[in-house]
Amino acid sequence: MKVIKATLGDVPRLQQFRRDAATWLADRGSDQWSTPYPEDLLRASIEAGDVFLFYDEAAPDDPVATVTLDTDADPILWRPAEAREPALYIHKLTLTHPGGGSGLGSQILDWCNDRAARAGARWLRLDAWTTNTDLHAYYRSQGFSHLRTVHDEKAYGSGWVAQRPAVFHSVGFRGPD
Repeated sequence: MKVIKATLGDVPRLQQFRRDAATWLADRGSDQWSTPYPEDLLRASIEAGDVFLFYDEAAPDDPVATVTLDTDADPILWRPAEAREPALYIHKLTLTHPGGGSGLGSQILDWCNDRAARAGARWLRLDAWTTNTDLHAYYRSQGFSHLRTVHDEKAYGSGWVAQRPAVFHSVGFRGPD
């Protein structure tokens, strides 16, 4: 698997990832990601170097997944003491074939965990759609501990917060140092 940082030229593909995921989720009865992600925020994440694309070596022209990984603790979701702890935050983890059982999501989470450990973070954190209990169960199976669910309209429906300790992992991905 090859990992590269997204560029502004990748915006259309990243938007398509979200639309495809929203359709997949809607087919399962979820309204998660039913509204478009603001393009200005997407562009800012790309310009900050926080958006990554994952490519299968056998099909190097079409990404199979994306994730945003940053240090931004949303004050709606994370308490001040938590925000002071060194952590990386996962956002918008999306696969072209979600739920396929390939293990790619797990590998990407481990890759993120490794990046967090290498950055000196104590935690790898995420928030998930409040009503997506299948996603909560998945993240728990991946070693994340649920801290709380924030019911605040400013959380935009994504108030289930969890974390796991940042530890080194070797997943064999080639990509940005």
